[in-house]
Amino acid sequence: MERFFRLQENNTNVRTEIIAGITTFITMAYILIVNPLTLTAGGATGMNFNSVFVATALGAGIVTILMGLLVNFPIALAPGMGLNAYFATVILSSGGTITWQMALGAVFISGIIFIILTVTKIRQLMLEAIPKSIRSAVTVGIGLFIAIIGFKNSGLLSAFYIGKDPVQSLHQISGFDWLLQLGNFVENKHVLLTVIGLLLTSILMALRAPAAILLGIIITTIIGIPMGITDLGSLAGAKWVPQFSQVAFGSLDIMGALHAGILTIIFTFTFVELFDTFGTMTGTAAKAGLLDKPDGKEKVGRAMLVDATGVSIGALLGTSTITAFVESAAGVAQGGRTGLTAVTTGILFILSLFLAPLALIVPGEATAAALILVGVLMMGAVREIEWDEFVYSIPAFLTIVLMPFSYSIANGISFGILFYVFLAAAGNLIGGKHKIHWLMWILFVLIIIRFLFTELNV
Repeated sequence: MERFFRLQENNTNVRTEIIAGITTFITMAYILIVNPLTLTAGGATGMNFNSVFVATALGAGIVTILMGLLVNFPIALAPGMGLNAYFATVILSSGGTITWQMALGAVFISGIIFIILTVTKIRQLMLEAIPKSIRSAVTVGIGLFIAIIGFKNSGLLSAFYIGKDPVQSLHQISGFDWLLQLGNFVENKHVLLTVIGLLLTSILMALRAPAAILLGIIITTIIGIPMGITDLGSLAGAKWVPQFSQVAFGSLDIMGALHAGILTIIFTFTFVELFDTFGTMTGTAAKAGLLDKPDGKEKVGRAMLVDATGVSIGALLGTSTITAFVESAAGVAQGGRTGLTAVTTGILFILSLFLAPLALIVPGEATAAALILVGVLMMGAVREIEWDEFVYSIPAFLTIVLMPFSYSIANGISFGILFYVFLAAAGNLIGGKHKIHWLMWILFVLIIIRFLFTELNV
């Protein structure tokens, strides 16, 4: 291990790396429960909970171990929050025209695109083209999008219709015929449990307790037992050996994805993952002091290649986009500096395959509280936006608010790019010196085409 992971060179040891790997796993283990619940949407997407659980654990384990062995980086990967919600939204909003197999095909294709972009180094060029404020706004907007999903799923926020048929969908209701209102947590025990989970997890996070989100989910689940919400019936006769026969391995429909004309969806998967991964990779590596090393940038390039490959691996296994997790920073804070940290985390993900029956009893109220607070963690990027410079702040603001308000990640990103190019070009006509990368003009044209020829709700 000393020679392979170069522990002494990185001022670390086996014990420190293993503890760091355990810490990383604990802080991101919530994804084992949240991802299957998000992708299955209570069965509405057609996906099987156990199938997604196995794919989540197996995918996270395999790709994270690859990161440790091939790159020697202390970064863990798993199906990403935000993109999994978008994945489910694509299926639910299509009216049955897009199946979960087609959506997996779109994810697989985006992974192939990532591999090509990484090998040709165009991926790095795209990161230079988008202003930092808009990149940060994407993270913030996704955080709000995740929070809205948590509020909606729990009933803590619900639509209040004024003089309209409540059966109507939101896009059919114009003007101010509907408003959002708080759910009744006094009379509705499901909303009450969400509030309890939100309070408990918030306290744990404020106290900086290790694995605060996971602990919050567990405690909320236990509290749900006497409230009659947590159903322990699934433990009776449960199969503790992983049910690999239920895994949707190879069920993706690539040709169906292409024939369905979901190029916009593929673009969104690719675009969002591009910035999310770059920020996590460079931020975590910088915190660990790895970018200062002579081979630091080269390692980031290799790490991006593993990440790109992981996207397609996840799709083959039956889960949404696998990406680098910002929670990896928790392991780095514990002293993790090498790939041994990632290998430890990956092994724990694979061992978690034997915990599927326990995951099945977790009520949606417990994970809804977790979703809301994951949104909090993603809001920190708002500090990186240049609010005093309107050429950057207006596009950033539109990116942030349109994601949750239009219930679409793609709409937020599209408006951010459109308005930046418009404002920067207009400013340059009167003496401004805002840089507009040539690639931004290409993205600008692609977005205009999207608005003219595709539906805006995906």
